[in-house]
Formats: sequence, structure tokens, C-alpha cells
Amino acid sequence: MGFPQPAFYMFKCEFQAPPGFPKPSCVNAQNQDIFNHLSGKLMEKGLMATVLPIRTSCLNRCQLGPVMLIEPGHFMYVGLTKEKIDEIIEKHIIAGTPIEEYLIDKEFWDEPMSAKDAMRMAGVQA
Repeated sequence: MGFPQPAFYMFKCEFQAPPGFPKPSCVNAQNQDIFNHLSGKLMEKGLMATVLPIRTSCLNRCQLGPVMLIEPGHFMYVGLTKEKIDEIIEKHIIAGTPIEEYLIDKEFWDEPMSAKDAMRMAGVQA
């Protein structure tokens, strides 16, 4: 048997805007240790072999941060706290049930756009 691929990828936005930056930041003094909490909780639960936490740059939903994207499934969690992280691990990762009230509103996370549609919108020939 080969080395198994992860069942889940947890992309946590770690963008920290410089002082005076016009848009909100997913990392600030109050929540800067959320990624470490996420990693620690996954280790504590014995999940590191099947869940890969990844620090990522901006995920373009800054106004709803801190945010985290879970794959597979394009699940975008918003307004994260350590308590929400714990619950996401228990319910979504372990039990297999995404937590609807923590997910981004459809208004900000509609269906994906095709590459051809994006190119057309940008005025580029496909």
C-alpha cells in the first residue's frame, strides 16, 4: 500500500495587512495564533496524516475574515475563532457535516466561473 493522500486540505488565510492598508486583514493582534491553534488541534486529534493545514495568502474575502477554505468541496468558513476551529474539526472533518452557520453567505460565494467566462469578462480572447 502506498502513502495515502490527505482527505482534506484546510487553507487558512494568513494575510496580514500593513498598518493603514485600506482593506481588512485576516490576521491581526487578536487572532494571529489561529493557525497555530488549528495545527495543534489537528495534532492533538491525530489527524495530521489525513488533514493538511496550509497557510495561504489572501483568499479575496477580506471583509469576512478571518477565513479558511476547506477542500474538497469549496467550503469557505468566515469569522473564524479558536472555538469555531474546534467545532469545524469535530463536525466537518471528523463527523463529515459542514457547519452551515459558519459558512460564507451565497451572496459572497456563488458558483465558480469557468476559465473561458473569466477570460471573456477580462476582454481576452479564449
